[in-house]
Amino acid sequence: MLDINFIRKNPKIVKETCRNKKVDPSIVDQVLDLDKKRRSVLQNLESLLAQKNKTNKEIVAIKDPAQKQTIIARMKKISTEAGKLQEDLRVVEQEFIYLAQEIPNLVLEDVPIGRDARDNKIIRRWGRLTSFDFKPKDHMKLGENLDIIDTKKAAKITGSRFAYLKNAAALLEIALIHYTFDILMNKKIIKKIANSVENGYNDKIFTPVFPPAMIRPDIFRKMARLSESDKDERYYLQKDNLYLVGSAEHTLGPMHMNEILAEEDLPIRYAGFTTNFRREAGSYGKDVHGILRMHQFDKIEMLSFTAPENSRKEQDFFVAVQEYLVQSLKIPYQVVIMCTGDMSGPDARQIDIECWMPSQNCYRETHTADLMTDYQARRLNTRLRRRDGKLEFVHMNDATAFAIGRTLIAIFENYQRKDGSIKVPKILQKYSELTEIKKK
Repeated sequence: MLDINFIRKNPKIVKETCRNKKVDPSIVDQVLDLDKKRRSVLQNLESLLAQKNKTNKEIVAIKDPAQKQTIIARMKKISTEAGKLQEDLRVVEQEFIYLAQEIPNLVLEDVPIGRDARDNKIIRRWGRLTSFDFKPKDHMKLGENLDIIDTKKAAKITGSRFAYLKNAAALLEIALIHYTFDILMNKKIIKKIANSVENGYNDKIFTPVFPPAMIRPDIFRKMARLSESDKDERYYLQKDNLYLVGSAEHTLGPMHMNEILAEEDLPIRYAGFTTNFRREAGSYGKDVHGILRMHQFDKIEMLSFTAPENSRKEQDFFVAVQEYLVQSLKIPYQVVIMCTGDMSGPDARQIDIECWMPSQNCYRETHTADLMTDYQARRLNTRLRRRDGKLEFVHMNDATAFAIGRTLIAIFENYQRKDGSIKVPKILQKYSELTEIKKK
């Protein structure tokens, strides 16, 4: 949510941001009209309450019963009018907040202006593209032949876009989880990664968390992940009035809602693992083959709270962590900065990592790093207290450590052999006790 003072002073900038993020810019005028109405109602209410307080003081000194009754009647009228204004204020405030939360976040200066993925910019590439002396199979062909992925049985039991990960695939998921938490809690490695961003940058390790996989609607909206544009993407449990999360940061972010964090405690970094649920409502007929785009999938997510002046470096740090993890698997990838038309509304800057998928002969998105500045913190009322006592909103970042399904796809396709077996990346061998996956 943007600061209303900024919207009042810079409506043209906010409207331009809306256009660039495919949001109707007229919403800015609607919000400003509601803001004006809200302030007018509040001013009238405060005037009435001041009259009421003044009359309360006057009535004590009045001795004449008739005069006292007249003043009491006047107070009742004021109370009635004040009650009506309080209800008017509640309604307009509710409408104001709802619409104001639909205005997207401003973007940083290096974010490309564009309409869709074609306008995203490649920042860098790493690794030599995997080459084979045979025609590579896709992950599903490999997975079915090796009896490690089964979507057919899942379709009979649950429906499309669900899968059983079995045998070596299940063991590799556990290995990826174990390995990732080992890295994120390793002081020496985190220090090395932090120094690669800026010498001496904060090397605090991550706190491991298994957060709830359900969230209240009002908190989901505060996280800016439940809006008119994306509500159809979410699974809603009507009987319980709860949503299933689409990523761990949805319930990691509110951990410090309505709290004041000390400057000396920042950054606060969390690594959370959850099973996630997405309807994939806008992707009908897209990526229906295999486990790339599932309704249910597991993921390890990073999230942090920082001082505003460090949030850009923190996002760069998160991307550096992501690159360290992918490089350790020796999978080729490219780093992409997303354009305005292909990024999320709450993001001020979004960086994706796309891993090479040999069967598709292209890079596909496996990681995202989102910098929200104070957009979420303002909704959550999460602030920091400076050493001099000053209060301000924290900045928030979140980023994928590993989306398990997509990472397994990249491993299976890049490490496949001619006979249909798959070599296990060296870094995961000690965690899985597997060196290869082959037919039994």
